[in-house]
Amino acid sequence: MAAGGNPGPRVTDCVTKVALSISCENLLDMDTFSKSDPLCVLFMNSSGSQWCEIGRTEKIKNCLNPSFSKTFVIDYYFEMVQKLKFEVYDIDSDNCSLQNSDFLGELECTLGQIVSSRKLTRPLVMKDKRPAGKGTITICAEERTDNRVVELDVAARKLDKKDFFGKSDPFLEIYKQTETGWQLAHRTEVVKYNLNPTWKRFRVPLQSLCGGDVEKSIKVDCYDYNSSGSHNFIGSFQATLSQIQQASQAYGAEFECINSKKKQKKKGYKNSGIIIIKHCKIVKEYTFLDYIMGGCQINFTIAIDFTGSNGDPRYPMSLHYINPQGYNEYLAAIWAVGNVIQDYDSDKMFPAFGFGAQIPPTWQVSHEFPINFNASDPFCAGIEGVVSAYQQCLPQVKLYGPTNFSPIINHVAHFGRQALQQETASQYFVLLIITDGVITDMDETRQAIVNASRLPLSIIIVGVGGADFSAMEFLDGDDGILRSATGEAAMRDIVQFVPFRQFQNSPQEVLAQSVLAEVPGQVVSFFNTMSLRPPHSNTPLPDHSASAPPSNVS
Repeated sequence: MAAGGNPGPRVTDCVTKVALSISCENLLDMDTFSKSDPLCVLFMNSSGSQWCEIGRTEKIKNCLNPSFSKTFVIDYYFEMVQKLKFEVYDIDSDNCSLQNSDFLGELECTLGQIVSSRKLTRPLVMKDKRPAGKGTITICAEERTDNRVVELDVAARKLDKKDFFGKSDPFLEIYKQTETGWQLAHRTEVVKYNLNPTWKRFRVPLQSLCGGDVEKSIKVDCYDYNSSGSHNFIGSFQATLSQIQQASQAYGAEFECINSKKKQKKKGYKNSGIIIIKHCKIVKEYTFLDYIMGGCQINFTIAIDFTGSNGDPRYPMSLHYINPQGYNEYLAAIWAVGNVIQDYDSDKMFPAFGFGAQIPPTWQVSHEFPINFNASDPFCAGIEGVVSAYQQCLPQVKLYGPTNFSPIINHVAHFGRQALQQETASQYFVLLIITDGVITDMDETRQAIVNASRLPLSIIIVGVGGADFSAMEFLDGDDGILRSATGEAAMRDIVQFVPFRQFQNSPQEVLAQSVLAEVPGQVVSFFNTMSLRPPHSNTPLPDHSASAPPSNVS
């Protein structure tokens, strides 16, 4: 049991995961000289008019009938009305920003509607509810209880030359067989000017590829990419996953790439090239619950902004003013996020720091001081301990400045770096920064985040008050990959920014849901990338030699 008699995470509740795949037809054409470049964004309604972005598909160039290969995996709760909104945009910028994009239509529906139909096709509408031309959107749902993935290394040789002046630019599309026909499961990247390409290793969920049935046919189509959107078909083959697995165990599995139209026309036609599957292995990919139930600890650190721009805590205009009911936005954010996180931290001891204040006895400005003023033991017992340390700290410090984030990020990153020595996925760190605004050490903060993106660490920033938070939005790499001032790219997106004012009148759970929405995915992607398994797990790790016994498909 967790402290205070609350049960911890309800491990008995088996959440059903549902994967949604999306395609559209007859989208509006917004581009003058080419076709639209669509992308679909999925939002979930948490309460009232609040929509929280769940994720985005890839962008498909020059295409009015896109099938997106990226699926959204959502927890489906039977007892909740889960409102979803799908928005389709024509993306014209490289960083996929929605601000500069043309809106192509939207659909609002519930997850229950999609799940009960399994395949839902509806017309797209504009913001004023009139039809978006003849555009429609189709959403297919499938239950994701099988979390095995197929890892593939694919190459080809002697593909047909499709381009008049140069070589082909080949890519592959892999399809799953369903009752209603072939459904796109994965699209590889394009390899430019190469008739003997090797594609990057990729993983496809076993469910998406063959519904978990290795005896079901899959279809692999090879195309020559054209920027106009009308790609040239090179050839195709079909095989079952078990055939591919058996053939690829000794050497690469080779399949003739056949273009049936060419075959009918040409007498001596052999093939349009050979597709070689060099590596095909079924591995288990762990879920967030696998890690949490397998003994991974989430270590939660809180950092509070004590800069002068918050206003004097003694007066009601200050963001640090605690009203007679014991409320301010800082406390509300600590309670909301802490209450969810504390279930995942076994000792319930949370280090809590302040930054941007002059602190006794020397009144030096500090950017990482423990709010209990105990440098050797900055831990507070439970969220209640954090709250009382904060209340006692306020009258003892002088709010000052500047607003530097990098010292506290580097402080937590130091522990994340030590945890890299771990042989299993036993430690993950979450840093909650609560702040009223503008960062003064932006370049250092960007560098600190880029460095931290290689560590078991996620950063949540809650913005309180009414300041301009555009810099925070920039750090939350949803509009493209965050880079340091020197151009170094983050390995993954680890920052989630949430403005508190959006949630001021919502129940506490809603803020927590939005703030913590990305953490499970960040935990899973980090540990899977590092090939770390949960501490208490007997399943062998993925990524080992192909000679491993087939027992690891369980």
